[in-house]
Amino acid sequence: MQASQPILEITGLTKTYKGGFTALRGVDLTIRRGEIFALLGPNGAGKTTLIGAVCGLVRPTSGTIRVFGEDMGPNWRHLRARIGLVPQELATDMFEPVIRSVRHSRGLFGLKPDPQHIEGVLRALSLWDKRDAQIRTLSGGMKRRVLIAKALAHEPELLFLDEPTAGVDVELRRDMWRQIALLRERGTTVILTTHYIEEAEEMADRVGVIRDGQILMVDEKKAMMERLGRTEAFIALAQPLGQLPPQIAAFPVTLTDEGRVLCYRGGGGEGASAGTSEVAELTKALTRAGIDYTGIDIHESSLEDIFVNLLEGPDALNASARGAGE
Repeated sequence: MQASQPILEITGLTKTYKGGFTALRGVDLTIRRGEIFALLGPNGAGKTTLIGAVCGLVRPTSGTIRVFGEDMGPNWRHLRARIGLVPQELATDMFEPVIRSVRHSRGLFGLKPDPQHIEGVLRALSLWDKRDAQIRTLSGGMKRRVLIAKALAHEPELLFLDEPTAGVDVELRRDMWRQIALLRERGTTVILTTHYIEEAEEMADRVGVIRDGQILMVDEKKAMMERLGRTEAFIALAQPLGQLPPQIAAFPVTLTDEGRVLCYRGGGGEGASAGTSEVAELTKALTRAGIDYTGIDIHESSLEDIFVNLLEGPDALNASARGAGE
């Protein structure tokens, strides 16, 4: 995605709660207008606190938040009206009919009734046929759609989705992915947190990783996967080897399964494509050394693999820091 005007700029944001727990530690983050941004991190990383600070639900200890070019601090009331939030919790008036609840959410922001807009939102989320049903009668997935409808009722320019598909089955999850993609097509900027890393891999333009209240890295999804991706290759040998010839041992390989399988792991810090090229060179070296093989199984890193390495592997974290500074 080409550079565009920032819609959200966070600088030096910290939050320390009573009792001394620090949830955010000097967070710097810029969100581009019109993008889908995925914020990944384990439980307790600070994702929900960060969203709450932008949405006026959490008072930061220090730092600044600029939304739509304005300081959130003194202007949060009118800026909040341009922001939508779909929270993790399903807390809503369970005895209200769907359409009344969604209309009420629009009215909370001082907007005039717009039946056509409300109908469009409900139809887009496959809720129109359920518009007169009490929310308590809906399935968990449909209740989560109601939360999204309520967040869209006042036509926000910036939409936060905090674990939007938690507890939703795979079919409903993919349907909601499509709805989020449609929002982006209509010009809504979407920031989502998720435990389902395939959501970020499927939809996000950029990905940020947060741990212990600190942003570890932010990058274009494709660039992150290219730079930090790894390649694994398992080469089934025609005959077991007791040891590796020097020309083969020069590659990042090990023998497994009593010498019957040659395991390659490479490309880290240089990208998965570099690993694929090296596997090709490895097979040529095997042929030159007179070592026959019967099959190759190659696996490229997923975004989930990279995420786990960032959280657990200091080498990957150092590589990400170097890449972010280039």
